[in-house]
Amino acid sequence: MKTPLIILAAALPLAACVSFGAKPPPSLLTLQAAAGPTVGRDQDSAHAKSLVIQVPATPASLATARVPVQATATSIAYVKNAQWAEPPARLFARLLADTATARGIVVLSTVQSLGDPSGNLAGELRNFGIDAGAQQAVVTYDAALTRAGRETVEKRRFEARVPVAAIDAASAGVALNQAANQVAAEVATWVAQ
Repeated sequence: MKTPLIILAAALPLAACVSFGAKPPPSLLTLQAAAGPTVGRDQDSAHAKSLVIQVPATPASLATARVPVQATATSIAYVKNAQWAEPPARLFARLLADTATARGIVVLSTVQSLGDPSGNLAGELRNFGIDAGAQQAVVTYDAALTRAGRETVEKRRFEARVPVAAIDAASAGVALNQAANQVAAEVATWVAQ
């Protein structure tokens, strides 16, 4: 009877040392649209352009919740204690949708677009991180737009660079949010043409 109690007592301090995952950061980063949909405002695709916004493709360095830092031309590190609340591509797609909606474009889901002749915006989020050498947050989005009623694809690259005071979680989050909003505004202007 003593042996099981001794084993249990010996195992308790060990249990406090076992960790099954990385320690979470103090807070998670997200994006906030500078201009978003107005609460209670009706939208009708019969009277405005409609658009489906696809979640952009990303390189492997952005397919993570961590914030990449381009340390040199051939090496990437990550900002310490900086982590997105969800994958950056999904955050950016939502930011694009909010910005386009604020500009009067009716943003539809793929299912909603089946009965509506809407345009389609796809693309690749090429950069969404920090350039250590330039001390800048960089957002680069290669957009591919198929306008409603057309079969051709228009492509355009959008990029914003915002100075970052320090390469830490707080500074990176603010600068990337600003750069992402700048790109989203330029994309919305292009789509609305």
